[in-house]
Amino acid sequence: EDKRFRLVADRYWNARGGSHTDGGAFSFTVQRENGSSSLSCADKFGKQIFAPKGEWRINIEDDPIPLDRGTEIIKQIEQEIDAASIEKAFFHVIEALPLWNLGRLRWITDQIQQMAEKDDTNLERALYLLTLLNDRRYDCGKMKRSSVLQVVRTNIDNILDSVSPIDSGQPGILKRIAWETRQKLRSPDIGEAVLVIQSRDFPPEGVDCDARLAVKAYQMGWKRFIIYGLKGQRFHGCGCGPNTHGVRIDVYGTSGDYLASGIDGLEIQVHNNGQDQLCQIMKNGRLVVYGDVGQTFMYGGKGGEIYIMGNAAGRPLINAVGRPRVVINGTSLDYLAESFMAGNPLNGGGFVVLNGIEFNEEGNVIDQPTPYPGSNLFSLASGGAIYLRDPFRKVIDDQLNGGEIVDLSPADWDLIFPYLQENENLFGISIENDLLTVKGEKKNYTDVFRKVQAVKLDVLAKESITPEEWGEDRQEE
Repeated sequence: EDKRFRLVADRYWNARGGSHTDGGAFSFTVQRENGSSSLSCADKFGKQIFAPKGEWRINIEDDPIPLDRGTEIIKQIEQEIDAASIEKAFFHVIEALPLWNLGRLRWITDQIQQMAEKDDTNLERALYLLTLLNDRRYDCGKMKRSSVLQVVRTNIDNILDSVSPIDSGQPGILKRIAWETRQKLRSPDIGEAVLVIQSRDFPPEGVDCDARLAVKAYQMGWKRFIIYGLKGQRFHGCGCGPNTHGVRIDVYGTSGDYLASGIDGLEIQVHNNGQDQLCQIMKNGRLVVYGDVGQTFMYGGKGGEIYIMGNAAGRPLINAVGRPRVVINGTSLDYLAESFMAGNPLNGGGFVVLNGIEFNEEGNVIDQPTPYPGSNLFSLASGGAIYLRDPFRKVIDDQLNGGEIVDLSPADWDLIFPYLQENENLFGISIENDLLTVKGEKKNYTDVFRKVQAVKLDVLAKESITPEEWGEDRQEE
């Protein structure tokens, strides 16, 4: 890897090449003037793309810079970790973080990493604190968020690299396995609960991939997994079979396609963006993605509980049936819930909540330009519903194809409210202060959310009445 390039980009897009609203293609131009060069980026419409400003250079050769009052801050964090008050420690860190530079941030995260060296209990707690710093949105002050994430993710990898190998013979809650030790896979001993899979050197798919190794480990009795160091490996969570409740997989790095496809009960948390074809034919279980997801998310899904912090690309939940319960905090580019066949959501059926929000550079929730930019919303759906956060009524009937927009009933709000509460617990997106607050004013849910539901298609309506009522001659076959 070339150290001149950072590991995390400043901006990511869910985009389509053929779109008339978003830049699915980009041009990069190098301009030379007076002996120096500059690089600019524009979308396919010629609109210039700017990266957020801020400190970005991570001088890994230099020692981290201790904080003023650093000992006091670290002592407080250590006490909260010892007391398992990890979220409290997280809020203490992000409250002070805007005043730091990257050198001081590195000092803090290195100190947290050292706390993980005490024992496996402290390791899990320190890992959780760094994971919150990776997952949540907050004000990074003068530092670029991309560089903050690189610092945090480096410490996460260092902590997981320090887990004792599966063949070490040492006692502990966590055991680590890698490509070179894959043949040492065994059942968990007494006191062992978490299998940490270092995936850097595994192939992306096939009989020797890390996803197949995780399936073998599950069959041997492991139920808690941390998979890290990913570079696009696919199929995580697939192949474990039916009734896998109680299994949890945490994924760090760049996971690949088909994650969580076909799962039936297990839980996966993705601490980054997801890729394409996630949750295809998912039957049951839970998925949490701390970022965006790609194309055809939950194609043919039948159930489960899914929370997406960011956007979904094209055709999410196409041909989904049964009772999937999905919260997408961003938007979907097009064809959301096409041919949705999820029954009556008020009687055990499925639904999607689409909040149409994003985060600004200070980590605050703001509205996207429109909650749904595409067409064919709920196209040809015969069941289920979309609960659309649209306080300015920007989505219009012309964007639908076989659906209708109606007001929310109290029963609708009672249905989605527990899922919005869990969404708040996971992502810090407040129902009262973010979702129901519009331009600084708190609103009633009926003023903010709308319901898109299926209507009977013309061809079905035509079959349901007599030829005389239809007003034309029809012959019985």
